[in-house]
Amino acid sequence: QVHLVESGGGLVQPGGSLRLSCTVSGSIFSINGMGWYRQAPGEERELVAVITSGGRLNYADSVKGRFTISGDNAKNTVFLEMNSLKPEDTAVYLCYAKWVRYSGSPTEYQDWGQGTQVTVSS
Repeated sequence: QVHLVESGGGLVQPGGSLRLSCTVSGSIFSINGMGWYRQAPGEERELVAVITSGGRLNYADSVKGRFTISGDNAKNTVFLEMNSLKPEDTAVYLCYAKWVRYSGSPTEYQDWGQGTQVTVSS
C-alpha cells in the first residue's frame, strides 16, 4: 500500500510564507511525477505545481513567481515553497504522486494525500 503524507499547512498573514512537504512511502519502484493541487470551498480542484522525475516543472499562472516546487528523489519527497501568499491562495492543498510498481511496468498509478489546509488571512 502506498501512502502520501503532507505537512506544513497553517494560518499565515497576507504576504507571508509557508513550506509544504509531501512524502511517499510504500512498495513502489519509481515515481514518475509529483505535485500539488488545491481546492477551495465551492471551487474545482486546480493544479498548483508539478515536477516530473526528469525535473520538468509546471506552475499555474496564478502562482508563478511566488511558489516554487522542488523534489528530493532519494526521500520520495516533494516540497512547495509558497511566498507572497494572498487570501485567494486559501485552500486545501493536496499532494499527488504518479508511480510504477516495478521496472518496465506499463501501469502507472496515481495516489493522493489527505490534504493540508492553508489559510491566508489577517
